[in-house]
Amino acid sequence: MAYKYIIVEDNGLDRLFLKALMKHFEDFLLIGEFADAEIALPSIREHVPEIMFLDIDMGEMSGLELRERLQEVPICIFITSHPEYAVESFEMNALDFIVKPINKDRLEKTITRIKEYLNIKRKAYLLDKEMGSDVIYIKEGNNKIKINSHEIIYLEAYKDYTKIVTENKFHVILSTLGNLLNQTPFSQFIRIHRSYAIAKHKIRKITGNEVYMDNIALPIGRSYKEILQW
Repeated sequence: MAYKYIIVEDNGLDRLFLKALMKHFEDFLLIGEFADAEIALPSIREHVPEIMFLDIDMGEMSGLELRERLQEVPICIFITSHPEYAVESFEMNALDFIVKPINKDRLEKTITRIKEYLNIKRKAYLLDKEMGSDVIYIKEGNNKIKINSHEIIYLEAYKDYTKIVTENKFHVILSTLGNLLNQTPFSQFIRIHRSYAIAKHKIRKITGNEVYMDNIALPIGRSYKEILQW
């Protein structure tokens, strides 16, 4: 199965170089390339890809504005010479942000993230509306699986989905991490990173940059360090 993608980049050499690098990934199919965001907009709406690679600083319409208008595209990767746009890019639901000049090793990391996200999306389970104070019900096919919240080690965000990791396995549900943390069963979880929340009772050690839970270590985001000043 091929993952369909488009490129919107006003620099011809950068666009050509990205196309050349993407040829190393045979399961990705280029279905369109554009030098102008305004020209790209109607075409992308007519033929919606799974992935957009967008430059940011482009003519009349920026890549950020294009992304804002094309939220129906599941995955957006920004590639730019301006690292100062990183925060704004992730606010636009970008899956990744690459600073030019791009290279094959960095692009491989992005490709891995794309595949992980799409794989999770395909396997995602729906979170049942029925939730007890300490019990979560996950729909897996036609079966309803009960999970005790005290068995959960951590939660990991994947855009609109969240991976629930227990000691023995994991489940993926269609809910953002932020929404889950507002639910009663997750009241004892704290967010330590844009992508992670952990169960307080599972914490074994905290260092400057990581939280340890038995055999698992997770990174601490800079803006979340004050939360962990115990």
